Parts: sequence; C-alpha cells; structure tokens
Amino acid sequence: MTAALAGVIALVFSGCGGGGKATGTPVGVQNKPTFAAGTTMARLAEAGKVTVGTKFDQPLFGLKGLDGKVTGFDVEIAKIISAGLGINESAITFVETPSSQREGAIQQGKVDFVVATYTINDKRRQLVSFAGPYYQAGQDIMVKKENTTITGPESLRTAKAKVCSVSGSTPAEKIKEYVDASNIVLFDVYSKCADALRTGQVDAVTTDNVVLLGLADSSGGAFKLIGKPFTVEPYGIGIKKGDIAFCQFINEQLTAASTDGRYAKAWESTAGKVARTTPTLPTLGACS
Repeated sequence: MTAALAGVIALVFSGCGGGGKATGTPVGVQNKPTFAAGTTMARLAEAGKVTVGTKFDQPLFGLKGLDGKVTGFDVEIAKIISAGLGINESAITFVETPSSQREGAIQQGKVDFVVATYTINDKRRQLVSFAGPYYQAGQDIMVKKENTTITGPESLRTAKAKVCSVSGSTPAEKIKEYVDASNIVLFDVYSKCADALRTGQVDAVTTDNVVLLGLADSSGGAFKLIGKPFTVEPYGIGIKKGDIAFCQFINEQLTAASTDGRYAKAWESTAGKVARTTPTLPTLGACS
C-alpha cells in the first residue's frame, strides 16, 4: 500500500467534466500524498499536473462536446487516479489518443497515462504496461434499426456486409475472422464509422459493446446493437513499459474507489445513464 491509499479514501468524488483542461467541482485532497523519490508518482505530484490520453469520439466513455469538455467513464477513472496523486481535476489535460496512437503517445511521453477503452492484450504488452483492468467489455455489432439480415458475426459474410471499425483496434483484427478483407472499412475514429453507417456506405459497425451503446444512444433511434458479444475485452490503463510502481499505485486507487463507492458513482454518472447494470471492478492483473 502506498502512502496515497489512506488519503484517497478522503477524496471527494466529482462529476463529469473536463476537456483540454478539465473543469468542474475541484477534487478535494485533504492530505497531500508523498511518494518515493524518482517514481512517476513523485514526479507528477511535484508537478501538480498530469496529461491523460483518452478518446474524444466515444459517447459514455470519452466524448468531447461542443463546449470543449471531455466527459465519460474513462474521464472519471482518470480523475480518480489523478486525485490519488494529489492533483486537482482542473490540472488534468486530456489529449485525444485514437486507437492507433495510444502506444506511441505513451512511449514518446506525450501523455502520463492512457484511459481510452484500451483492451489489454499480449501484443500491446510488448510495447507498454497496463494497470487494471478497470472494466470488461465485449465486441458486438451495430446496424441500422431496420436491418434484420445481420444477426451476429457469422451472418456478416453471408450477407456480404461491409463492416466498419477503427485502425489499430482489437475489434478490427477480430472481425477478420468473419468478414472478407475487401469488405472491411477502417477509419481513425468511430464517429466516422457511425457516419458511414448512417449514409449507407457500410452495413455494420463493430467494436466493444459499451462503445456501440453510446453511439446507438446518440443516433436518435437510427441504430441498434445486435446484442451478442463475441469476445472478452478487459480495459486497462496504459503506462510506460516496466513502470511497476506506477501500475501498483493505480491498482490501489482503483481498489480504493471500488471500496468507497467512487467507482460506482463514476459509472452511474456516465455510462450508467444508458447501461442497465453497474459493473464491479474486475480482478486486477499482476503488474509487470
């Protein structure tokens, strides 16, 4: 347990907000945490500010509004971690990190950590380390509400469907098992996939179910989910490769937030407005 864990219980959870510089009710830190010299935690706590990579185009998890604020469950998780460092949410800078740019942003030091619907897998572990997971999703398919031909991944090839996903994402790789390569359309962000579905350029969009849930909810009833997840996608928090101390610290913050109710509040104020059930924190992985 770090010295920050005792202090984090006293933190006051704050609602959605943030974008560029996060805004909203400041997170109250009653006891300024201290950390071992030379650690990432000590560096960030001393600086009093943090840069976080997240998505800007995913309703419920990471969405930048017209007012410039970024909101969503990933944003709230980032606030919880930052609060454990003694960093006020007004000192968090959120940087857009599309799927294909996440590893590079971490390796190049453009961000201090990434919370961006970031599935933990072995390929990515070769480049970065992960804390968490803090949520477990599953890949699904979104179609227009009137579509009755596509009923699951197995029906995509039969229907000769054009399917959209995002470059560098695990869903884009997985869907290759069900769709001919010539019928896969890739963009850099999911909002472009939603636009392509709306205009009839593609027949379906595939990614994690919670991401699709947000896109469907914001479509005004034009889209629906098939509702048959066919993968398990543990979302982790990306950090520099081998930073075990920072990984352990983040896991402590997640555990504390799960225990004192801030994790559930973060969900209910964001994705929980659409999702039917509030998840529990998954079993955390070993830091390596």
